[in-house]
Formats: sequence, structure tokens, C-alpha cells
Amino acid sequence: MFVTKCNKGLRGTVTVPGDKSISHRAVMLGALAKGVTTIDGFLPGKDCLATIDCFRKLGVNICQTGSRVEVEGVGLRGLRAPQEALYVGNSGTTIRLLLGILAAQPFKAVVTGDESIRRRPMGRVVAPLRAMGARIDGEGDGNFAPLSVYPVNGLSGIAYSTPVASAQVKSALLLAGLYAQSATTVTEPAASRDHTERMLAYFGVDIRREGLSVQVRPASGLAARHVVVPGDISSAAFLMAAALIVPGSEVIIRDVGVNPTRTGIIDVFKDMGGDINLENLRDDCGEPVADVRVRHSRLRGTNIAGSIIPRLIDEIPVIAVVAAFAEGTTTIRDAAELKVKESDRIAAIVNGLRQMGGDATALPDGLRVQGGRPLKGAVIDSQGDHRIAMAFAIAGLMANGDTVIGNAECIDVSFPGFAARISALGACIAWTGESDKYIEYKNYG
Repeated sequence: MFVTKCNKGLRGTVTVPGDKSISHRAVMLGALAKGVTTIDGFLPGKDCLATIDCFRKLGVNICQTGSRVEVEGVGLRGLRAPQEALYVGNSGTTIRLLLGILAAQPFKAVVTGDESIRRRPMGRVVAPLRAMGARIDGEGDGNFAPLSVYPVNGLSGIAYSTPVASAQVKSALLLAGLYAQSATTVTEPAASRDHTERMLAYFGVDIRREGLSVQVRPASGLAARHVVVPGDISSAAFLMAAALIVPGSEVIIRDVGVNPTRTGIIDVFKDMGGDINLENLRDDCGEPVADVRVRHSRLRGTNIAGSIIPRLIDEIPVIAVVAAFAEGTTTIRDAAELKVKESDRIAAIVNGLRQMGGDATALPDGLRVQGGRPLKGAVIDSQGDHRIAMAFAIAGLMANGDTVIGNAECIDVSFPGFAARISALGACIAWTGESDKYIEYKNYG
């Protein structure tokens, strides 16, 4: 993918693909409900399609056409033994949440993924599931995929305190808790995204929240629903970043999910001096939604650490890019989890910024970016990580000379149509070679 410096402001109105986290959960809960769940705004990216594929192998009839999905739910106890391994591709959400559901099934299932997934430790979710009585065996020390999940004589509800805030761990335990013999309570050190809790309540589950604790009681069944998926704020973050750093820009991103557990990116951009406003705020299917207006701004460095990290963990690559165009220093701490994402994102961000002439330093649990140094075009290897690819595409909009992003087809994981949307706003991003097939060129305004 080629990116050329943007010599004029980005202007216009766009939408972004549906929220990835909500799309995953809508398919999963729809599969466990009785009746037909209809999902509009579904993200047809590789990760979410992997979730659909896994549940089809578990005996669920799912019809997907673009962003509309119909799931013929089989009920909590209607899943069937798969005839082959459940392959999640590169989706950490799919494998972790699926483990919570499989832990209670009366059949054996094997779940695996691509090379990246097989390198990512699953101990944080496997250990508490084992404490509930699940029998899960894996590679290495037993915590790496492929993971085999065996039938057991029921699960026990537990009260579990997670060592770090993790929506995926919390969600896996809550899903397993639907099948447990008593209530399951998960307490976090800081608030992580709460899409699972909201959607469980929307599907009729008895779920209770108090402070940083959430409790689910054993369920007798879930009721099928119509789910409208809002635009993914993690995808919108790249368009926000582009508008903030390109002079003369004003962009409106419509129908974005602004769940408070996900809006850390907006808080940080505002703290850096960003001109960002939420308009037409409303509620849809239990999730807050708004239009986001962003204007070019003079930015300053900031410190990011502590309880806000779980609210923006996926957006740190693009925050670091924006920090390179801000005055002063931006320091990000308490984000060691970035080392075990699709890539080692700390190393990937630092190396990429240095290749472009930026000043970035890796820290044990984060990174430091000194802003104000002009960036130059470079050849960046995304390492197959969609957020790294998009972050450096945004950097290329203000770098001197052309920027080339290698392995950029991985963007299809979360943001199909990325180049087309930014191009519609006035940028110059061109796809070449095989990756052309992932992009539909049209005006999204």
C-alpha cells in the first residue's frame, strides 16, 4: 500500500465498519439463544468471519450477506460436537471467548489459530476456567493453542479477581458462568470494555454490576434479539488521528459506538488539545452511539497510564503516531500487554517511527515519543498487524515523500474499505497487487 503526503485538508462525512467486539459477541450470543437473531452493521472482517465459521462447525445455521447476519440459535445446550478443529485465524477474541463456551459442553473440541495465535499465551483465561472445573489441555506449558477442551461433570461458579483488566478474560468467565452451578463473579483492577455485560443483559440474562465487579447467574436460556452494531471506535480512531494532524481538516464520522469503556482514545486526544465533539448522542440496543466531529488541532504531548489503558489499548499504535506530530513528550506506561498482541506492538511502533525519522524509545511496559521532528516516507513492514499497518498509513499522510506499507492486506481483519474511506476525504492512498481485492472503491461520503 502506497501513501503520499496529504497536501490539503481532509474534509467530509464518512462511516466506519461495525464494531468488531460487538460483532463477535452478537454472533456468539445469537448462537446460544433460542430463535433467530438478526444482526445489522456486522463487521465482515476476517476475525468476525472466523467466529461465524467456528459456530457453523458447532452446528449453528448462520446466513451472512455483507453486513447483515441471521443466526438461527440452538439454545444454551444445543451446540454439536465439531467434526474438525475450530480455526480462529488471527482472532484473540474468538479463541478466548469460545473457550468459555466450550468449557461447559458435553463434547470434546479442539480450537487453534494461525501462527500468531499459536504464539500467544492463553494462560490468563485457561487458568480461571480450570478453577471452575474445566478440563483444557494445550501445547507448551498447556496454555498455548492448539487447545483441547474436554467434557466435564459441570462447572462451578467462582469469584475471581483478574490480575489485569481484560475484557476477553472477563467475557470468557461470564460465558462459562451461564452454565455453572452457582453465580460467577469477576472483579477487575480497572474497568475494561463491557460489551459482553451489556449484550448479556439485552439477551435477557440475569447479570449484575457493582463497581469493578460483575456477576452472572446460571441461565436457563437466552432470547433472540435484533442487534444493530455501531461503528467501531477503534477504526474511527484512525480517521480522527488523520483529521487532527492534517492541516485544514474537518471530518464527521457518523454512528460511532461511544461506550464509556472504549472512549479513552477521545479523552487522550482531547487532553492533547484535539478539537473533538460528540453530536447526536443516542442509545441503540444497549450501546451509546454518536456522530464524532474532528478538526485539525495544535497538539501537545501527554502522559498515558493506569486505569485508562484498558479503555484504549487497541488505539495505542495510532496515539503514538499522533504523538510524533505533537509538541513535547508523550509517555505511555502500564501497557506491557502490547507485546503479545498480533505483533510486539511496542517494538513495531518504535521501530516504525525511527525508520520515519521520529524519536521513539521502548520502555518495559510502554514507550516514549518525542514529538516535533519531521517524518520522512519509509518502507514499513506491518508484520501482519492491522493496527500497525493503519497507524503508519496515517503517519504517511504527513511524512515527506511516499510511504509504503508492507503486508497491508491484514487491514481487512478490522477495517475493510480503509483506503477508500480516507481517499474519499481527500487523501492519496493506493493499493497495489493482490491486496486490491480487499478494497471496494466508492465514495463513502
